[in-house]
Amino acid sequence: MKCILMNKNKEVLIVEYNETSKFFDYIYGVKDINYAPYILKSFYIENDINDTLFRTNLSEWFKGRGIPSWRDKLDLLLHRLNITAPYELLDKAFGLSLSDQYWLKPYDSNISYDDINFFDNDFDYAEFMEASLSTNSKSVTKETSLKTPNNTTDGMLKKAWIIDNGTRYLLKGGYKNEILQPFNEVLASEICKRLGFNHVEYTIDTYKDIVVSKCPCFITKDTELITCYQIKNDMKRHDNLEDYEEYIKKLEGHNIENAGEKVENMFILDYIIMNEDRHLNNFGIIRDVNTLEWLDVAPIFDNGQSLNIEYYDEEEVHISGNGRLFYEVKPFDEIIKVVKNLKRIDISKLDGIVEWFDNLLHQYQYLTKISDKRIEKLCILLNRQINKLKELILNDD
Repeated sequence: MKCILMNKNKEVLIVEYNETSKFFDYIYGVKDINYAPYILKSFYIENDINDTLFRTNLSEWFKGRGIPSWRDKLDLLLHRLNITAPYELLDKAFGLSLSDQYWLKPYDSNISYDDINFFDNDFDYAEFMEASLSTNSKSVTKETSLKTPNNTTDGMLKKAWIIDNGTRYLLKGGYKNEILQPFNEVLASEICKRLGFNHVEYTIDTYKDIVVSKCPCFITKDTELITCYQIKNDMKRHDNLEDYEEYIKKLEGHNIENAGEKVENMFILDYIIMNEDRHLNNFGIIRDVNTLEWLDVAPIFDNGQSLNIEYYDEEEVHISGNGRLFYEVKPFDEIIKVVKNLKRIDISKLDGIVEWFDNLLHQYQYLTKISDKRIEKLCILLNRQINKLKELILNDD
């Protein structure tokens, strides 16, 4: 099928799209490569637009927009949606997302971005939300239920985009039988709010007796999220610390103010909550899709894999824990060293937050069945990390 890869209203590439394989078999022409997905920048060869590597990465980028194969209980979700593979959903709504403005326009179609984008146009989310989050759900019956931004969500957690009073919100559940992730997201929000870190605001919600986190979409119809992974793909790889420093310089080179401190804030949060999953796709920058200007560091988001949730059966709270600094898994005590000036943090603003978290966990205990013993251990661990950070700030030269 001949299509035009669009970025909002801007034509990017004229392509031959294989609806069966989801592969771009041929590129007829380039309209404006500057507006292409950033991840493709390092693969584009001006005089060889049908270079195999470029088409392969274009195809991988598009298929990567779909629900990943590692989504929790994916088989059950596919059964409920009456499809055999998640990539079947990509064509249902032109490949549109709520993280950027890219879409595939049939070549002879008169349809416009304004007609179909999910920022302005409502979508039917009820059946998908039930299929994704509910423990008991019937199969999806309405075709409109498959024409939503839920077709293009990343990550392992069960999730669903909904509309509440005109605002687009993402609901996320826990992983497998673990139900702590939503509470970690809300804890991270509270920490960021108290310390003045730019962040996505998460709240606790319930859906059919299931606890979920709820956060508003932080992208608008004029912006896109470009992840660190995409940016790093266009940079030479060195050792881990050099990569980090080069990344900060690249952001500063695009006139993002205080880029270093803003990324440091993310690692400070990760230290406090022991976030183990700060991979390169859950932080980055916000870009204006109209002017291509880099606007700012993305607000801190996706903090659920924290507080040693994999090890909560330990008899004693003594785990030092590892996080991520770019490509490398490192102890949190090492990662925090990238922060140049810890004394800028007013740690007293976190006074009382352990009690606040304890109350939050007990408030929903009737649904989560988290034991008092486990809640106590979680609070001990959080309190320990805050006290360790206080010591680091006290001794910071």
